[in-house]
Amino acid sequence: MYNKNVKVELTRPNQRMTMKRYFALLLITIFTYTTSVTAQQSKQKPLLNCVDVPLQNFASATLQKQLYTQIASNAHLKSLMDNKKLSVGLVSLDDPSNIQYADVNGENMMYAASLPKIAILLAAMDAIDKGELKETKDVKEDMWAMISKSNNHAATRMIDRLGYDKIASVLQDKKYKLYDKSHGGGLWVGKRYAAGGARNPDPMKGLSHAATAEQVCRFYFKMVTGQLVNVKRSNQMLSIMENPSLHHKFVNTLERIAPDARLFRKSGSWSNYHSDSILVWGKDGRKYILVALVEDPNGEQIIRNLVFPVEKALENSRTLIASIDHAGNSSD
Repeated sequence: MYNKNVKVELTRPNQRMTMKRYFALLLITIFTYTTSVTAQQSKQKPLLNCVDVPLQNFASATLQKQLYTQIASNAHLKSLMDNKKLSVGLVSLDDPSNIQYADVNGENMMYAASLPKIAILLAAMDAIDKGELKETKDVKEDMWAMISKSNNHAATRMIDRLGYDKIASVLQDKKYKLYDKSHGGGLWVGKRYAAGGARNPDPMKGLSHAATAEQVCRFYFKMVTGQLVNVKRSNQMLSIMENPSLHHKFVNTLERIAPDARLFRKSGSWSNYHSDSILVWGKDGRKYILVALVEDPNGEQIIRNLVFPVEKALENSRTLIASIDHAGNSSD
């Protein structure tokens, strides 16, 4: 990638410039150019060129079995899973030509606290793009604060600007179907993140802030493929969600085991209800979407530890699929 703002001008050494000084300046010039290019590349958003089809079209029996096996190996997690108090969604993005999806209780709608603020973000981007909402400095600051810092005041201001009807219409729009009664519901925002105000609970369970693991996975998948509003707005949302200010749950673990990975994230917690959602963009197969919703007093720690069995499931699935492909090629 050429950066026209970086000028590379080299001259021959003259009598006043020694060869040593000349090569020192040459190295500095090359370093400056390389650093600028690297900086530009690092700002690129991880948009994948994938077909926008239902996520279930990417359902992988291999990954599904591995995900279930890894989670069920922990007795407490299996109990939560069996009692529908744990929902997990996973999308492997390592190979854009072979997207894989798996879930546990993926269509089980649960209270998700602040995680559905991503629905407010989408509705805001949709309104801005249609000229229904002005993208002022205050609006930009509130969108970032409600996502990165999970600021309730900022989220409430955004809800008041948009209204429940706008948020619900975007979530149920046939372009997105992020709340779909035929698939267990999904993302929903029907209450301000404040003590007072009117409510607009979801039509199925009467939840004020809801999500399913499957629909949150679909939100991230549509965002990473540029399908939320359009590529420009999807990129804006990715920018807002990158480098989260809160460092708990998934982020706590990933910052330790994959410090160089880029993280795009939104979480939520209230009482015994804990949730997290993340797009991980790293190296060596560490490219995936992970969503977890749990009802448990120790939910934060459960979500933090969930990264390990999930990554083991991804690793095992890749190994099995590679061995099947190799066997198939060998028989030709």
